[in-house]
Amino acid sequence: MTIPDCTFKILMLGSSSTGKTSLSERYITGLFNPNIKLTVGVEFYVKTVAYEGKQIKLQIWDLGGESRFRFLLPTYCLGSSGALFLFDLTRPNTLLSLDSWIKIVREKNGDLPIILVGNKADLVEARKISKEIGIQTAQDNKLIKYIDVSAKMGENVEELFQTITKVMFERAFK
Repeated sequence: MTIPDCTFKILMLGSSSTGKTSLSERYITGLFNPNIKLTVGVEFYVKTVAYEGKQIKLQIWDLGGESRFRFLLPTYCLGSSGALFLFDLTRPNTLLSLDSWIKIVREKNGDLPIILVGNKADLVEARKISKEIGIQTAQDNKLIKYIDVSAKMGENVEELFQTITKVMFERAFK
């Protein structure tokens, strides 16, 4: 077993049923599970990837999106290297909670790199939030990027995790 050169903690944030667990499992296993259960508290995923000649251990902390679990966020976000904020492209109200999540994370971790992620891009006919709105929201909130993904189809999942890994790596080794 290879010992990682470094470990990065990634927070998966967002309202319930935005696909945080589906996205985590798709990235870790390469598979989509249509029978995901509600995350109670937090779930953990780990994947080791090669980047710039180093072995990087990614710890993905998938936080339950229901408001009753929000009290856990200040403690869980300590020591994080990056975050992904997911919203459901078919449910505009899931984007509205961005401010409250980011406020807590930035209070505990300062200028943590956060990517805004519009999930369920495969539901083209039901889409209610345009890519342009996603990009503008990311810029307005000083997030590093906006990416559309589909956990179901695997669209842009690797790109998303490669992007956050690159940003975390650059911050850690510069």
